[in-house]
Amino acid sequence: MSYSRREYKKRQQRRRKGFKKWAVRGGIALFVFLLVLGVGFGYMWQQFEEVTSGAQQELDRGDRSDMREEAVNPSQDSISILFLGVDDRTGNLRGRTDAIVLATFNAEDQSVKMLNIPRDSLVNIPGRGQDKINHAHAFGGIDLAIETVEDVLDIPVDYFMTLNFMAFMEVVDELGGVEVDSPFEISEMDSYDNPGAIWIPEGEQTLNGEEALAYVRHRQGDPQGDIGRGERQKEVLESLIRESASLSSITSFGSVMESLENHMKTNLTFNNIVSLHGYARNFDEITSLSLDGHGLRTNRWYYQLDEESLNETSHRLRIHLGLEDEAGRNVMLEDEE
Repeated sequence: MSYSRREYKKRQQRRRKGFKKWAVRGGIALFVFLLVLGVGFGYMWQQFEEVTSGAQQELDRGDRSDMREEAVNPSQDSISILFLGVDDRTGNLRGRTDAIVLATFNAEDQSVKMLNIPRDSLVNIPGRGQDKINHAHAFGGIDLAIETVEDVLDIPVDYFMTLNFMAFMEVVDELGGVEVDSPFEISEMDSYDNPGAIWIPEGEQTLNGEEALAYVRHRQGDPQGDIGRGERQKEVLESLIRESASLSSITSFGSVMESLENHMKTNLTFNNIVSLHGYARNFDEITSLSLDGHGLRTNRWYYQLDEESLNETSHRLRIHLGLEDEAGRNVMLEDEE
């Protein structure tokens, strides 16, 4: 039984809110902080390197995607990074992913594209069959999550960063909060799911970590629904970028590193991140992509991806990664000829 997008959204509003998209903006913002501050001041390098080393997690496949002929070099190649947000308070970063975001980085023009993959998307999970894409991580950890995304989008996932909402909140607090201009009053649950625990008035203000999380997750009371929430997430991202790039944030670097230490896993090395520093100036002009679809109910609720939209998005990402040209021809094969 299928439903229109409007009916699907109404259904979703009645469901218990989760942390679906906080990492869409929060994860990228944390990455920006690492790029802007971590490589800009020599005396911070050691602590930065220690935290990134402690967050290292190797993939079963090794350092090369099965869709690549050889491993990429972030300092000279176009790459992709998968950001996963996990609703986890223990620090083990296990379970279902509440946010799945793929970012591609084009080495030629230093541009960035970012795709939010709906967590309820009905996809084929290798070895498990058809299921929600956010179950892949719970079934097989980061390795199966990456394999699933590669299979769905037909592009290589070179790197990943997994983090939980605790990191987002703590970083916001360490940076002294984020400035926003709330378009209306917001009543939202806190990070421990206490209903109505967070109240945000209309107008300009500075939000702490708990309030910022509520601000980017709120949807039910927004007349624009997901579109309005997306605008608020973008607003928080831009505010975090401005704050992380300011001189006043330098003194917060040590505390921010401590916040990230137990709430993040990645296969990006210290040198990898340093080599991406040139992209930092373009993070406030990220091109956002989306996947069209509709609600589908069988034995549970799913988001059925539109095949045409999926193919078009895959094409755009493959072009951005230099894997194919505008006509859809495989660039590697063309080069070999």
